[in-house]
Amino acid sequence: MTILALEIGPTRLAGIEIADDVGSDRVRQIPVPEQDAWGELRELLLTIAAGRDVVAVGIASNGPIDMAAGVVAPAQVQEWQSGFPLVESVQKLFPAATVALALDGVCLSLAERHFGATQDVMDSLAIHVGETVVGGVMVGGFVVVGRTGNAGQIGHVLVPGYDDPCDCGGRGCLESVIGAAALTKWAQRQGWGGNSIATLVADAESGDRISVAALERAGTALGRAIASVAPLLDIDRVAVGGPIAAAGSVLWKPLQNAIAMHARLPFLTGLRAMPSELEDLGLLAGAGVIALTSQGE
Repeated sequence: MTILALEIGPTRLAGIEIADDVGSDRVRQIPVPEQDAWGELRELLLTIAAGRDVVAVGIASNGPIDMAAGVVAPAQVQEWQSGFPLVESVQKLFPAATVALALDGVCLSLAERHFGATQDVMDSLAIHVGETVVGGVMVGGFVVVGRTGNAGQIGHVLVPGYDDPCDCGGRGCLESVIGAAALTKWAQRQGWGGNSIATLVADAESGDRISVAALERAGTALGRAIASVAPLLDIDRVAVGGPIAAAGSVLWKPLQNAIAMHARLPFLTGLRAMPSELEDLGLLAGAGVIALTSQGE
């Protein structure tokens, strides 16, 4: 019985077979293709399946999605902008399989709930900060999906005190401040000479003034966004993953300070933000959860 998990991310298409003790060394991935995305994805899935009978496929996709229709339109895949019938296409590839689709943030939240930092709480927020800002919400132990399947996108929560233009067309979105491209561009405008989040984090840890300022700015913005969402949802745990989460106190001190300053209501006294331990397996792990769940329906 072969069960697959698939990730449609902002920089990669990735897949893995769900099995006991599976690790990141088993992930197959390719960069997001500039053309023939389905053809490349099809080959990736067939390689992982290796001719075996696939009984379920779980898909975590960057949004927007139409979960009921099984259609995705992630911004990074240009030829899918009018909507691509991903569930139907995967179903044709594996006719005997149950195919389940969810937003990447939904899958991230499920992964943290089952395997990560929110296992012991019922109400939580999971965030991954990379090229995009992925978010997922748990309330009462159940993941919040939303009317179209796009709930949880904290990357487009407005952050007080910021007016940066966002790719969505708005201004002041969290993603426009702390997303990888936005964060590195801000640092470059201040005179920093690097070009990647990994370098920015490393330079900050070495004490580079501009890199430190960039991550302090990101931590403050993220803390304010968390403090804005927390009273609406009455959450008590936030898991933060992605490259900047490894930045140590440079990021986490301003983040925690912003939460402490703004999340002041009495019922939020137990609110905690902490680093995720899922690394780059979070979305695939969540996709595996929805694949396994679909088998029991």
